[in-house]
Amino acid sequence: MKMDMSQYLDVFLEESKEHLENLNQKLLELEKNPDNGSSLNEIFRSAHTLKGMSSTMGFEDLADLTHHMEDILSDLKEGLLTASPYVVDALFKSFDRIQSIVENIENGHGGESDNRDLIEVLDGIKSGLGAQEAAAAAEPQLVLESPPPREAALSSVNGIDINEYEHSILQVAENSGMKIYAMKIEIDRDCLMKSVRAYMVFRALEEDGEVVKSVPSAQDIDDGKFDGNFTVLLVSKNGLDETIKRLNNISEISVAGYEAIALTQLAPRETSAAKTEAENLVLDGDVKDGKKGAKIKQTVRVDIERLDNLMNLVGELVMHKGRLEQIAANRKIIELNEAMEQIDRISTDLQSVVMKVRMVPVEQVFNRFPRMVRDLSKELNKEVDFIIEGKETELDRTVIDEIGDPLIHLLRNAIDHGIEPTAERLVKGKPAKGTVLLRARHEGNNVYIEVEDDGGGINTERVLQKAVEKGLIDTKQAELMGWDETIGLLFYPGFSTAGTVTDVSGRGVGLDVVKSKIEALSGEIFVEARPGLGTRFRIKLPLTLAIIQALMIAVQNEVYAIPLSAVDETTMISSQEIKMMQKQEVIQLRGTVLPLYRLTGLLGLPDPEQENESMYVVVVRKGDRQIGLVVDTLIGQQEIVIKSLGRLFLGIPGIAGAIVAGDGNVRLILDISTLF
Repeated sequence: MKMDMSQYLDVFLEESKEHLENLNQKLLELEKNPDNGSSLNEIFRSAHTLKGMSSTMGFEDLADLTHHMEDILSDLKEGLLTASPYVVDALFKSFDRIQSIVENIENGHGGESDNRDLIEVLDGIKSGLGAQEAAAAAEPQLVLESPPPREAALSSVNGIDINEYEHSILQVAENSGMKIYAMKIEIDRDCLMKSVRAYMVFRALEEDGEVVKSVPSAQDIDDGKFDGNFTVLLVSKNGLDETIKRLNNISEISVAGYEAIALTQLAPRETSAAKTEAENLVLDGDVKDGKKGAKIKQTVRVDIERLDNLMNLVGELVMHKGRLEQIAANRKIIELNEAMEQIDRISTDLQSVVMKVRMVPVEQVFNRFPRMVRDLSKELNKEVDFIIEGKETELDRTVIDEIGDPLIHLLRNAIDHGIEPTAERLVKGKPAKGTVLLRARHEGNNVYIEVEDDGGGINTERVLQKAVEKGLIDTKQAELMGWDETIGLLFYPGFSTAGTVTDVSGRGVGLDVVKSKIEALSGEIFVEARPGLGTRFRIKLPLTLAIIQALMIAVQNEVYAIPLSAVDETTMISSQEIKMMQKQEVIQLRGTVLPLYRLTGLLGLPDPEQENESMYVVVVRKGDRQIGLVVDTLIGQQEIVIKSLGRLFLGIPGIAGAIVAGDGNVRLILDISTLF
């Protein structure tokens, strides 16, 4: 009976992506160190698993390509080939094609692909063996992907109990000339989807015979109530060579042993000791590995949309908690206050758990870049040593999904504009190979991601010259510009210092995209450069975007929220302390001059009829700059749940979003970066 494998497509895609990521990383390691046996073994394992998965799912073109790729890897392992640049390039091209096929499958376009061009290249590499090896390769051979297990007596056979109905089926099968086999199957302990693997085993077995019995039962296996190993009774007219070959093509599956048995070895019994033993392996909801007290670590893959829904629910809980706190404060109900303390503790713990669940390592993004750097450095004929640090640093999934494109622009910028050509580096006394560093680290409630190179730095004179040529500034402005203002020109839309337009640069769509994307994530970007020594771009990002701490303030009877991460301090001043400097209100705060801005003016609100003698000032920061915002009232600190204003109000300067306050009213969140 033909099985419907579409229900396992999501599992196939998820695992294929994991193996593709591993292939990419290990191929890069093999290119750097052709004698790295461990990398080669990992590449072979991933390719072999991909082949088996593709074949099982019916994607024959993908399975065929990975099979030819596996042939080359096998010759590399046996020393018949060396990992020359030509061979590694062919493997990379095969990897790119495999990745393209998987993406087509994911997009619903099917797994069909004409791979004859790549297969000819791979076959050509394989046929380039020595005369003896080529002659040996020409001989027809039956090669199993892994040797079949030796026929061995199974201790578990004696534990297989059959009922009278099963005994009668086996009796009929034996009388018709069919053989009875007992086979023990082992599933990799790290396998996340044991039931799916077991289903694939049963499907493969039923192509050559009929499964009469399994221990544990088929139902228990389907429900995941087993320790990863199971035994089957199989009747078949044929031997097991083809069956074992088919099983070995299934990833994370191995045949521990098999035995041809006579029906007399299996007497029907009323009780099932094997079933009891299997059930004993599940104690208190913890799956045991057969040894007392040894637990198997279990994980569950969860759709990101479910986590988003969970985060929204927690956000609603936080919002209504604020409403309850307000009611408790207004009504002065002691019992409600006590209950609110407990709710506050529970909601805080729940929020923390949800945040941790949503956190993923930046490694998921960083692992994309070594291949990109390799290809780009070869295209530009530059030698680049790419170093990654802090891959274990965790960020919210929503931030992870958005940070990839800005980092691509920064890395391309570092290789194209930063790293000098080899000849120029040697003249400067630098190593021929340039270095590009990608680093991530935690600092407080933020994550810093840095892209650093040891290239030529930023030529500010050339930046100003290009800005004048493009009409962004005039010559007089260029003469008055300091370092910060000059660097700011790099982020202007359409600005580029490249002399010619290439596939890599020159169109001016790089750093302005980076800045806008980072600011959309409530982050900041800083630039440090040393002429002739290199450049560093530092990105500051919040850990999460969903629930943040905010300072609630009031202006003209309207309440606003200012993200606490942008607030340095609050203070109270008198009107006599305000001075005028170059038509700008300023105050002196601990020896420094602080520019002062009326929030009513910035937000377009009507000016107050009468100015108060005393006023509150919120000191906010963007990078190294500070300003003071004059507000009417400081309400206090509060947890807020950020809500989008929708497409209609997207991109309004000074507004980052909105919240639903405890009293049910909508309050706007101020975007400090655009206010600056």
